[in-house]
Amino acid sequence: MDSIRISTAQNIDIDYEIAGLGERIAARCIDLAGFIMLAVITMVVMGAAQMAMSGSAAMVILFIFLAIFIFYDLVCEITMDGQTFGKKVLKIKVISIDGTQPTFGQYIFRWLFRMIDFGFPFGWGVVALVSVAITKNHQRLGDLLAKTTLIKTKPRTELANVAFGFNLPEEYEPLFKEVLHLNDRDIELIHEVLTSYYQTGNADLIYAMAAKTKAHILVNIPGGMNELQFLETVLKDYNHLTANMGV
Repeated sequence: MDSIRISTAQNIDIDYEIAGLGERIAARCIDLAGFIMLAVITMVVMGAAQMAMSGSAAMVILFIFLAIFIFYDLVCEITMDGQTFGKKVLKIKVISIDGTQPTFGQYIFRWLFRMIDFGFPFGWGVVALVSVAITKNHQRLGDLLAKTTLIKTKPRTELANVAFGFNLPEEYEPLFKEVLHLNDRDIELIHEVLTSYYQTGNADLIYAMAAKTKAHILVNIPGGMNELQFLETVLKDYNHLTANMGV
């Protein structure tokens, strides 16, 4: 399955799965469904405005609707971290091919080439369908020129299951109470690193994540415990402490 490597804020490289054609189409359909509802509301309001005020008021309302439709993707992706509402529901987002956050210019490129990619304004263009289907990183023409693609952002497992299925006994004693200095995103990242390690065997991820975690919570790894066991213990301790202390 195609993936792209992204360096997190903690300088840990994580491989994310690239969103496929199905996710892109579903996200597009959600966005279009929202516009259809908005179009119906706009027509009702225009009719009411034309009856109560004048035709010019109705034209202003129409102009506002068209502006929202035209600039929707650009404004959303810039202000919502590479997502529209449809992409947010499908848990996918725009990212640069090099794994960095897209620049304003890259968002502009994607937006400018939407008409070529999608053809008829309310449809999914043949150009985009073919391009996403055959390119290595599932890119439409706008993505190819902007050097962007879409990745899946949904964690492989929910945070509630982040302790790898360990059934912790009630008498479990946390070894590192300092894990409470971590937040949910830190724990998700540790879980991602461990999952990636078990899939790829890349021990460098474990060493880097363990070093970052030790420095963050200000602890040392006890004798007889390796970096992998340390990270697993951190997950168990966090799971136990937050579940029993309401943190």
